[in-house]
Amino acid sequence: MAEVMLAVMPFSGHVAPMRAVARAFAAAGHRVRVYTGSAHAEAFRADGAETVPWVRAPDFDENDPARTFPRLRGRKGPRQMIVNVEDLFVRTGAAQCADLTAAFDTRPWDVLVADSLSLGAHLAAERTGTPRVTVSLVPLATPSPGAPPPGLGLRPAASALGRLRDRALWAAISAASRPIQRAFHEQRALAGLPPTALTFQEALYSRDLVCASGVEQLEYPRPEWPGRIVWVGELADHAGSGIPEPAWWPESVADPRPLVHVTQGTQNVDPDDLIRPTFAALGRQQVQLAVATGVRGNSALPFPAPANARVADLLPYDRLLPRVDVMVTNGGWGGVLAALRHGVPLVIAGGDLDKPEVAARVAWSGAGVNLRTGTPSPRAILRAWRRISDGADYRAAAERIGAALRRHDGPGEVVEHTEALLAARR
Repeated sequence: MAEVMLAVMPFSGHVAPMRAVARAFAAAGHRVRVYTGSAHAEAFRADGAETVPWVRAPDFDENDPARTFPRLRGRKGPRQMIVNVEDLFVRTGAAQCADLTAAFDTRPWDVLVADSLSLGAHLAAERTGTPRVTVSLVPLATPSPGAPPPGLGLRPAASALGRLRDRALWAAISAASRPIQRAFHEQRALAGLPPTALTFQEALYSRDLVCASGVEQLEYPRPEWPGRIVWVGELADHAGSGIPEPAWWPESVADPRPLVHVTQGTQNVDPDDLIRPTFAALGRQQVQLAVATGVRGNSALPFPAPANARVADLLPYDRLLPRVDVMVTNGGWGGVLAALRHGVPLVIAGGDLDKPEVAARVAWSGAGVNLRTGTPSPRAILRAWRRISDGADYRAAAERIGAALRRHDGPGEVVEHTEALLAARR
């Protein structure tokens, strides 16, 4: 039995897959603690894990992060991403490290298993001298030779002109990210660690082991990867989501029209961005729309829904996705992988954070249409839906990726790779 500490950034999209990982470690006989925000602590306790709260680190509300990080207010797109990374992910790093090292002093862990956006885990692993496993819950953004800067949704260059483009972009990104890099080095100093040649992006990924969610069919080929990276498929245990079916569920099941699922995700959940234009695009088509607002306990929208739409706060994917014909999504990685596992093709409006990378990879794989914006027009959504509905290639590509995902046991594989790492160090 190993002592396992999981570090989970307090976002619903991170918590759901890491709960599956926590359950897999517990089922394998390991003792599990989870460091996360108070809003998600009870969920992990229900899975049998102990929880360690954010105390020194600010315990923020994922539905209103600007209340804790005021510079985020009113920002979207690249402006939001830069400030979001600096204020929320980087400048909380030393405080996360302090919480984690206090937990280590109380009861040392054997391994720290952390989601890939937890800077505190990087600092705490170095402070304690313990192995760290990174679980990448979003497409890999580790810098590597032959690749464009991550976060821009660009494919690797295939020509001399493309490589020139990438060099220019790397120079621009380096200049734009100086505040982030400066904040990273400040956080290392606050955590009592010496200077490093690593960049913030490099520090987020363990050189011991990275367990990447997804499959290689959704990742661009690279001449080389830094460190040890393994793909583990979808991070879900498929034992049931626990989300109840809404009252309109039987009516939807009986509806013979093709089912289009529309989701705004669980972060940046302004329904004007994607739900409203999808209503305008598909409200008169011969489909039924199953819509998730992404805000637990709130299924209300500030505008009327068309007659063919049914709305809930959250929907049980284990029962919904086998019925879905097409999914219109903001590009959250977990939801995208869940849809692809069921062979569902996608229309993706990826506006910020990791979403442009998700959209670009899905389009590259042939399993969906990239709208190249988080606020698409109704006409763009309608055209994309028609392209998928009228052609078999998208569905075939989605099923091909789904078959690859179904060959994996994501949470179990994270446990197996972690156990192998610990065994090799004994």
